[in-house]
Amino acid sequence: MLQLITILNRCHRFPGFVYQQARFSSDHKSIEIAVRPRKGSGAVCSRCHQPAPGYDQLSERRFEFIPFWGFLVFLLYSMRRVDCRRCEAVVVEEVPWGDGKRTLTKAYMLFLARWARRLSWKETAEAFHTSWEKVFDAVEHVVAFGLANRKLGSIDAIGVDEIQYAKGHKYLTLVYQIDLDVTRLLWVGKERTIESFQGFFATIGDEVASKIVFVCSDMWEPYLKVIREKCSDALHILDRFHIVAKMNQALDDVRAEEARRMKQEGFHPVLKKSRWLLLKRQENLTGKQRFRLRDLLRYNLKSVRAYLLKEAFQQLWDYNSPAWAGKFLDEWCRHVMRSRIEPMKKIARTLRRHRELILNYFHAQKLLSSGVVEGLNNKAKVTMRRSYGFRTFRALECNGPRSLRSKFSRYFHASFSD
Repeated sequence: MLQLITILNRCHRFPGFVYQQARFSSDHKSIEIAVRPRKGSGAVCSRCHQPAPGYDQLSERRFEFIPFWGFLVFLLYSMRRVDCRRCEAVVVEEVPWGDGKRTLTKAYMLFLARWARRLSWKETAEAFHTSWEKVFDAVEHVVAFGLANRKLGSIDAIGVDEIQYAKGHKYLTLVYQIDLDVTRLLWVGKERTIESFQGFFATIGDEVASKIVFVCSDMWEPYLKVIREKCSDALHILDRFHIVAKMNQALDDVRAEEARRMKQEGFHPVLKKSRWLLLKRQENLTGKQRFRLRDLLRYNLKSVRAYLLKEAFQQLWDYNSPAWAGKFLDEWCRHVMRSRIEPMKKIARTLRRHRELILNYFHAQKLLSSGVVEGLNNKAKVTMRRSYGFRTFRALECNGPRSLRSKFSRYFHASFSD
């Protein structure tokens, strides 16, 4: 046990405190290490973080430390109370290994948070014989510390999108930095309302927001309104991903409605199992699917005409000039409005309404798009589907996309080294 104290003094020493004794607990399942103040050292007020005269001493508290060779380890310490004249109150002292009323030491919280980046929270809890709640508490603490100490620096481009995290239309708004050389999650907000998105700009401040050059988003009106208000000088881009997704949805609606009608009228079900024939990109079709699509295109169906309109629209992305892209978009919309296919006409009206934002994709020389945002969102969705223990919005906010979470631990670790 004496050697254990020597190890602690080497790697986890705190000025003003002494590791007094190490012993096994009565059931021999854990190690208890008594800690006492060094003679002549004063206590520190937990409010103002300044030295203050002592008042009295409380009963002994147990702080859970990093497990050692399969044994749970606890630091035992009797907290002092101080009479702080600055705060004009009697408060419990601040100890360097703990945080407030948490029973976990800072070192143990950092230890659990680092493992929680590699394993699910449940697996982390099982591996170190602790509870899911303690792992969550550790991650929450480390993330909060990282957010408080991170430096945003310069942000040139952001992307905003939403993901559904629970049944009943419960959404999260996620904002990413998508500069050409930096990609990271900046903020997670509950719901996808004007108020929730405004919370992001309140977090980064007006100075940082005023320097944003590019913003990528979908056509969700609350996002568009906040972007117009907060980033009026930025180039707002509606990119191809969201537009193509909406067009595919319109085509699928046409196909589904026509397939139902043909079945009711007793026609041969030529549209049966044709959904992915029409929605997949031609280069992704298998040989068998190519033959089926070729046969399907011989029929004079609304679904076929809608498919041809969708395929013709893909030429838009081949343009480099915003002017020529705009002429093609206008001509395509005029052609669609004469097609008498209502879902496609609805898409054309939407594109006309957002014409300038769509052409901003070409003004930005096609260098920025929300494709990277969708890729990051997919990682977040996969994380949630695999049930990593997200029971509340707070847990989701702390976790973020697992592979994208900012490395807050390095800031946390720095506090021990200082």
